[in-house]
Amino acid sequence: MQVADVITAYDIRGRVPGPLTPEVARALGAAFAQVGVLPEGHREMVLGRDMRESSPALADAILEGARSQGVDVTVLGLCSTDALYYASGSRGRPGAMVTASHNPAGYNGIKLCRAGARPVGQESGLGEVRDLAQWLLDRGDLHTLPAGPAGTVRQADVLPDYAAHLHSLVDLEGIRPLRLVVDAGNAMAGLTVPAVLGIEGLPISVEPLYFELDGTFPHHEANPLDPANLRDLQDAVVRTGADLGLAFDGDADRVVLVDERGVQVPAGAVAALIATREIARDVAAGSSPGDITVVHGSVVSRGLEEAVAGTGAHLVRSPVGHSFVKERMARHGAVFGAEHSAHYYFRDFWYADSGLLAALHVLAALGRHQGTLSALLAPLDPYAASGEINSGVEDVTAATDRVRDWARAHGAREQAGDGLLMSRDDAPFWWVSLRASNTESLLRLNVEAQDGETMVGVRDAVLALVRQEA
Repeated sequence: MQVADVITAYDIRGRVPGPLTPEVARALGAAFAQVGVLPEGHREMVLGRDMRESSPALADAILEGARSQGVDVTVLGLCSTDALYYASGSRGRPGAMVTASHNPAGYNGIKLCRAGARPVGQESGLGEVRDLAQWLLDRGDLHTLPAGPAGTVRQADVLPDYAAHLHSLVDLEGIRPLRLVVDAGNAMAGLTVPAVLGIEGLPISVEPLYFELDGTFPHHEANPLDPANLRDLQDAVVRTGADLGLAFDGDADRVVLVDERGVQVPAGAVAALIATREIARDVAAGSSPGDITVVHGSVVSRGLEEAVAGTGAHLVRSPVGHSFVKERMARHGAVFGAEHSAHYYFRDFWYADSGLLAALHVLAALGRHQGTLSALLAPLDPYAASGEINSGVEDVTAATDRVRDWARAHGAREQAGDGLLMSRDDAPFWWVSLRASNTESLLRLNVEAQDGETMVGVRDAVLALVRQEA
């Protein structure tokens, strides 16, 4: 049994049943107690889980492992990942969240954080957790690191305080009435959205889709990056005449938007809207624009670059993955961070990501704008983007080399970034990002161009090269 089989670049993920067993989770819980909890002077951690069928057993196993090292555990039960981050940040305690995020029902995983919701990735302790957990498994005794009496267990419900904290960060006072359709995908947004958007007196009406918690995902997977999973939301927005639609992933830490026409909103446009709001708030509080930083994963839309540059603030690129983005944000004191995968991070939320906090920012902006969401975002989204397109590829290196050669022959230059990033600056400009997934056996393609015709031509040419059989 190899713990390395479930360790990714920035979290823990694997098939269940399969590499991620309760035994492995128990070892990981004990190892995290020793690496991420006790060395920092804590003897308490928080633990949450999503609604997957395998989550209760895995959470119980982590609980057992942590308690075996003398760590007291506050059990949150069912919660979203950003609610776990709230508990970690507000209580100053390390945390573990059992979830496989957007992955299908046959997967599960664990997201770890240090006190204050600080990330645990390969560069910040995950490798140590892996090695210690493997050592414990190989010895067959999780009590080989004695820490005195077993830790205690207590239950806590953080949902009301979590909802109140999100509202303390975004002012919705005086917004016009808005009609929303929300697709929770039978996942954790079904629990958190009513608590955050159902507050009495808030002029927001919600048409719910699939709010019943069901880890088998009977309607569609809770992966809003797959266009097929947005169809029900898009149809409902158009049918009901809603102002916008929101789709959340399995653990509700990311959100994808659909405008009033039923058209998916690019994550770069959402990031540009929130970034300019957060920058403006810091400037109003007395900060100089030149001292303000925004962090983004390596796949950055030109619209976001131009929006941030237009404020006088700085944009810093980060490797893809939540632990990397959070680390860069903390290093630079960034007010906001984002990824093209619809994760949005906030300095005032302990540098952590929250799908609902991002949604509140959009609602606040739209609620003070007399036009539609598409009109509000049009200046921030002037270019054509492909969205993320996934391909199963046997020889990643060969496929990447074919795309690099093609792009160079068409006037593009290679830039530093995750995987391959090729950019052509001459009109019509375009860029191509091609990188291997850290959590799935896929090659991910993103294309952006000056206009739709150019984007389609580049996208189709690159896809043909990626999917070309040897």
